[in-house]
Amino acid sequence: MRVAITGASGLIGSALTRALRENGDQVIALVRRPAGADEEQWNPGKMLDPAKLAGFDAVVHLAGKNIAGYWTARFKQEVRDSRVLGTQTLAEAAAESYRRGAMPRIFISASAIGYYGNRGGELLTEDSAPGEGFLPEVSRQWEAATTAAREAGLRVVNLRIGVVLARDGGALKPMLPPFRLGLGGRVGSGQQYWSWISLDDVVGIILFALHNDKLQGPINVVSPEPARNEEFVRALGNALHRPTVFPLPAFVVRTLMGEMGETALLASTRVEPARLKAAGYTFQHPQLKDALRVALG
Repeated sequence: MRVAITGASGLIGSALTRALRENGDQVIALVRRPAGADEEQWNPGKMLDPAKLAGFDAVVHLAGKNIAGYWTARFKQEVRDSRVLGTQTLAEAAAESYRRGAMPRIFISASAIGYYGNRGGELLTEDSAPGEGFLPEVSRQWEAATTAAREAGLRVVNLRIGVVLARDGGALKPMLPPFRLGLGGRVGSGQQYWSWISLDDVVGIILFALHNDKLQGPINVVSPEPARNEEFVRALGNALHRPTVFPLPAFVVRTLMGEMGETALLASTRVEPARLKAAGYTFQHPQLKDALRVALG
């Protein structure tokens, strides 16, 4: 299989690239800088020549600005544009390439469980309605930006990715220093659900989606066992052999991090991977304790 990947140097993209190449697949990274070996240059805000996607079996779109930061109006616009405009550019080029008979036939695009918003203890599946607020709105637009590829006849998969557990990136990396010092603890009430996923399973799910022709549309990329925040921090403390007795009050999160902290740390999103389970995907790390052990090496 020949696969084009955006965000190939990121946490998920680099792990996926390694896995594909180990399987004997050819990977070409789409990059914004001048292209080197096994790369093609593209600009998310400009039209992409469909010929650059000719001969690929699949496009995996993972690029997008990190939401970590203080959410000013300008920052939020950059987050939205990086997701929506880039996805639309790729989807339109893939659609035109497909119409010309030059492939690709599969378009996999990142999305996020932020689509659902703050929903308390409600169990959410891919058929649940979107939430309200900035992240749900961005996620709706992000997924809608793949429309051109879907209407052209490509099989489109939207990956609604949860909290990724990995030592070298994702949500876990900034948590490790205070927890290793024994200064970790629950965030806010600790009752909010965090729907997490191991990096190994994110990669495994993308590989599964590439080869499973029945899988299309939104897919919840989360473990089947979401954890409340207090359960998550306790498991992390146990994995590091450290106490977790220093809570981070909600008012401190709101003061220091503003809307981003409210949305990313205090919101509750209890998500079930219903379509993956129905399709027969076998999770490598379905339990939090095991996923943390692997992530921490």
